[in-house]
Amino acid sequence: MGKKGKKEKKGKGAEKTAAKMERKVSRRAKKEEEDLEALIAEFQTLDAKKTQVIETSCPPPSPRLNGSLSAHPEKDELILFGGEYFNGQKTYLYNDLYVYNIRKNSWTKVEIPNPPPRRCAHQAAVVPTAGGQLWVFGGEFASPSGEQFYHYKDLWVLHLATKTWEQVKASGGPSGRSGHRMVACKRQLIIFGGFHESARDYIYYNDVYTFNLDSFMWSKLAPSGIGPAPRSGCQMATTPEGSIVIYGGYSKQRVKKDVDKGTLHTDMFLLKTEGSGKEEDKWVWSRLNPSGVKPTPRSGFSVAIGPNNRSLLFGGVHDEEEEESIEGDFFNDIYFYDIGKNRWFPGQLKVPKSEKRKRRRGRQAETDGGDDEVEEQSPQGPVEMVKEVVAEDGTVMTIKQVISGPADEKERSESEEEEDGALGPHVEPCPRSNAMLAVKHGVLYVYGGMFEVGDRQFTLSDLYSIDLHKMEEWKVLVEMDPKTQEWLEESESDEEGDDMEGAEGGGEEEEESSEEDSEDEGGEEQHPSVQPDEKHADYLSRTEQYWIKVARSNMGPDAKEKKVVKVAHAMAKTFYEDSI
Repeated sequence: MGKKGKKEKKGKGAEKTAAKMERKVSRRAKKEEEDLEALIAEFQTLDAKKTQVIETSCPPPSPRLNGSLSAHPEKDELILFGGEYFNGQKTYLYNDLYVYNIRKNSWTKVEIPNPPPRRCAHQAAVVPTAGGQLWVFGGEFASPSGEQFYHYKDLWVLHLATKTWEQVKASGGPSGRSGHRMVACKRQLIIFGGFHESARDYIYYNDVYTFNLDSFMWSKLAPSGIGPAPRSGCQMATTPEGSIVIYGGYSKQRVKKDVDKGTLHTDMFLLKTEGSGKEEDKWVWSRLNPSGVKPTPRSGFSVAIGPNNRSLLFGGVHDEEEEESIEGDFFNDIYFYDIGKNRWFPGQLKVPKSEKRKRRRGRQAETDGGDDEVEEQSPQGPVEMVKEVVAEDGTVMTIKQVISGPADEKERSESEEEEDGALGPHVEPCPRSNAMLAVKHGVLYVYGGMFEVGDRQFTLSDLYSIDLHKMEEWKVLVEMDPKTQEWLEESESDEEGDDMEGAEGGGEEEEESSEEDSEDEGGEEQHPSVQPDEKHADYLSRTEQYWIKVARSNMGPDAKEKKVVKVAHAMAKTFYEDSI
């Protein structure tokens, strides 16, 4: 048998294995999903009692992750839908709808009759049709215990002009899944990948479906070429020509009984049509080999489309799997992918032009002759700053920080402009995964997400923005102190009576009623710390988690939490005072 025949046989064998696994997962998941369908039906009965649209001004939404944040196509608004929250004992799912007014920096809760059932890890895409439409597909519902899952395969559209939800029923669509990706492209919704999980089995997908927004019909594509391996949580972006770019993602495989191996994908693919972009055209996969600086391996990153034909990813986590535990390294960085140039580069903050002018004036004033053409020579290579930080208990830490030297402005290339970093402390979102992103008028908005410290999960409800054209500074639009969040230790008792309360209540009432207790749990016990001076308290509150991570990486995994936090606070104070 020739090489071609062997490849074809191998490919058909893989297809049969995948089909067999899907049938196995489907059988085992059926009983679980039947149990959860009854619970979902009860929630829908409650939602059906709503007969009119009610819009209420409200504080920012409760903490959550894996929801969707979308920019209104015609108004200066962001639309937040769904998501999940875990308080240590229960998982809460949402189907509430919030609208953020960008100009007023205010939130409105919009209650609309007959919404989609509660869900997370779904996908949403906005199209400008008829005053704007928000399309939602798939996602998952979890039992309050977080041990049973229901994966949706339904398609919904929110008509933004009339504020009405509509379920679009069409056959031939994708199977139930979450963690997939969906984009709107040339009057089509295109869906790729995702996964389906039951209590004991799981399967990841690499199939591609399109939904025609004119005929309301599903089509499953059969692209030629070698495409991505099955995965979820990847980056999916469209090109101006109507092609699709796929990057990264996560999947896992069972290597032996009860042992799974996770894979962080870092490969990149292009899916394009061979014809003029018509529905009947053939699609082809091809591998992309981009230049530049690619993101470090990670999962749980969030994605958006920025200005200048660039897609971007933010944050994520890289899990280090030990024998008995998983330690996550969370990120808060931005990477841009220039679609036209097939090039990655990190997004770093630049020094504002006004600040540059001040620095130039300061240097000129220090010269003896005052010659306008004379400026202080800046080092061209990276500069290593070494600092010794002393904590209250006498612990001495030597911290090295490498800062890139500024290049001659006349000789800067476009790429060097993009990658030029700014000095000094600055406000930024804390490292996190599974945040919600949206871009409006070239401004990136980051809402919520989560990070972990030890066995505890912190779910966020803060909102940050940054102008992607300038890349000069992050702005805090909604603040949050994660330490005040409720966290309940795991309980061995499983109270079935809490199912409705857990999935419906969303944790908001519990957060309010236990605010004082949660401050004690999340503050003193979880994060004992030295009291900061008022001078740098605001900076510390926003960057504490970053400095704790830096301190822990320097002190090693065996260092006690109390000492790590003390050193982190001392480091933060030292760097802050040196920079002002």
